Amino acid sequence: MGFKAITLKTNRCYHKTMLKKSQSPMNPTDAADEGSPVSVRIRERLLAARKRFFANDNIADYIEPGELEQLLDEVELKMQHVLDSLVIDTDNDHNTDNTARRVAKMYVNEVFRGRYVHAPTITEFPNAEHLNELMIVGPITVRSACSHHFCPVIGKIWIGVLPNEHTNVIGLSKYARLAEWIMGRPQIQEEAVVQLADLIQLKTQPDGLAIVMEASHYCMAWRGVKDMDSKMINSVMRGVFLKDPNLRREFLSLIPQRS
Repeated sequence: MGFKAITLKTNRCYHKTMLKKSQSPMNPTDAADEGSPVSVRIRERLLAARKRFFANDNIADYIEPGELEQLLDEVELKMQHVLDSLVIDTDNDHNTDNTARRVAKMYVNEVFRGRYVHAPTITEFPNAEHLNELMIVGPITVRSACSHHFCPVIGKIWIGVLPNEHTNVIGLSKYARLAEWIMGRPQIQEEAVVQLADLIQLKTQPDGLAIVMEASHYCMAWRGVKDMDSKMINSVMRGVFLKDPNLRREFLSLIPQRS
């Protein structure tokens, strides 16, 4: 047996030992122990605070420094277990060697990052010129994942804002950063747009806010009915956009032709 084969088998034994430890039942009082899985410690903090931790919730306030790296290691171990259960020979298949680590990094550091980090810092400026005309930002390209199958959701967002003299003004790129943070979680499109509207409303306090999202859902295109052309479009209207049909029509008419 060659050195590489021995090393791979040693690593696999380590992975399985750590996985078994991470899945062992624990008493709630043990959650603070350093030897417990980091996911258990985070979960216990959330439960103690009566904080919801659904797929599209942000839990950054309950993650301590250094724990995100530990969570990455834990997800890697459990992803290796998934690959083993799919009967994939990651010891000898050069294409899936280290796939568990790559997938863990993708979930924790990229596509689900919006769950684990705080909202981006947004500089807000007073509306010194008392702007009160309709402003539209978009299309902003957004990427998320369906909560049901973890398949990609890729689309575009248009944001309409009707400011008043008390509205906080933020840079155009900041709308994209806020959208990326909200979409960087397993999402349902209808809920994602509402979350984004709540966040922008909180940050800017406009008289009116309108958001339209159009997206392709790969849970339909990649699996299931395998319909590559189907898209979902939904909207959220707040304030004067909800009350004034003329303003709502103006916003919708100014959105470039969607494709």
